[in-house]
Amino acid sequence: MRPSQGRCTTARHAPAQRAAVAVALGLAMAVTAGCGSSTSSPPDPYAHLTKPPTYFRTLPPGTTLPSGARCARWVRARPIAENKGVNAPYNQTKGQHVSSDFLASDAPQADQTITPRIDGDFTGTTAEILRWAACKWGISQDIVFAQAAVESWWRQTTLGDWETSGCPPGHPPGHDGRPGLCPQSWGILQNRYPFYQSSWPAIATSTAMSADTAYAIWRSCYEGYQTWLNTVPHVGTYAAGNVWGCVGRWKAGRWFGPVAEQYIARVKHDLRIRVWAQPYFQEP
Repeated sequence: MRPSQGRCTTARHAPAQRAAVAVALGLAMAVTAGCGSSTSSPPDPYAHLTKPPTYFRTLPPGTTLPSGARCARWVRARPIAENKGVNAPYNQTKGQHVSSDFLASDAPQADQTITPRIDGDFTGTTAEILRWAACKWGISQDIVFAQAAVESWWRQTTLGDWETSGCPPGHPPGHDGRPGLCPQSWGILQNRYPFYQSSWPAIATSTAMSADTAYAIWRSCYEGYQTWLNTVPHVGTYAAGNVWGCVGRWKAGRWFGPVAEQYIARVKHDLRIRVWAQPYFQEP
């Protein structure tokens, strides 16, 4: 068994300072060109379906993403039993809208097209919630399953990134069981409170909100909106369309590099063995 507390304890998904974004504004248009910036609407990748999808795959940058309501109908058409009983109250709690500048460190398109979609508006079993987020944000559901296993062993109760400051309201140092420390990261995807404060408290109280917010941020990266990644230490050049680069950015807050690459390897390992289907993972 893996430990119940958060296993990822570095600068998870920390955005660069807004001053760095200003330096990168000229690059933003070049990075996002061809990624949904056309005046014509891109095709609906699911338009041909007559039945709910059996699998949600990664959709390219610029794709028209399904609505949360549409994804909810598809997910509920294929029920999955609960395998993490500890999540029961959190799975039945919906999320909330975030501030209009939630992704202000990213290119303007992020707050225009991604931020308004964040709401955590779904309830279901843990696997259903993760499938819903995968559908809504156009990322392979197996990557979501594997990343959530690395982050929390699929437990919404997971706490991580313990620090002396950056505490969310109501959780001062010592409140959650470690003298002098408070958890900055919460939930099934270990969303880090100091960097995305308007998602609080729902990232802690709602499994759907944790997943919805995490993969909204992933999609902003994947669309090419996080141009600040080229203004901080990085390996290679950040650009749209790199699935694994944006998975690693969640952990490291950087474009590749040792921390990101170690994290990507862990997610790929759990993906390869399909850890969520193993008997030792089941905690109904």
